[in-house]
Amino acid sequence: MWPWILIAGIAAAVLVVFAVQRLHPDVDHMLYPRKYSSIVKKEAKEYDLPQSLVYAVIKAESDFDPEAESPVGALGLMQMMPETFDWMQTHIGGEYDASALLDPEISIKYGCALLRVLLNEYDNLATAVCAYNAGMGNVTSWLSDPAYSEDGVTLKEIPFEETRLYVQKVLQYKETYEKLYGGIENG
Repeated sequence: MWPWILIAGIAAAVLVVFAVQRLHPDVDHMLYPRKYSSIVKKEAKEYDLPQSLVYAVIKAESDFDPEAESPVGALGLMQMMPETFDWMQTHIGGEYDASALLDPEISIKYGCALLRVLLNEYDNLATAVCAYNAGMGNVTSWLSDPAYSEDGVTLKEIPFEETRLYVQKVLQYKETYEKLYGGIENG
């Protein structure tokens, strides 16, 4: 008898998903929002980044929760570590304490600045996204190790599973934002 209950449950779930998509044809837009769009547009333009990348990082890092705090202490929409925030302030200016990362404008500005630094350093999107998660020290080390990189630019393997999954997620989110919103590439 239990297989029929399972089948009925699956059928009900499929009907619910179908009904939600029928009632809300923009369900994908709800799952992939463009919150803080004026800030994202401004900072993406300032740092010459695709808006889709910024939205993808925000979605992966905090799912648009400006007060997000990770177990290791990363803060804000773009989940920056306080030490990284201090380091970025020496690059682009600012005299904030770490709690400023809970301000969406600050988080997006410094997150975009960091993405630009990483893209300039690694000249490869996947490698830069990897460094956003694992840190420049780890990525630079991996790029110099033939077990992880054959060309010193791209990683054929990422030793941290969390980072490997993170890179896949961000790149998939970026692609989804591009498909859903088309012309949001540069500010």
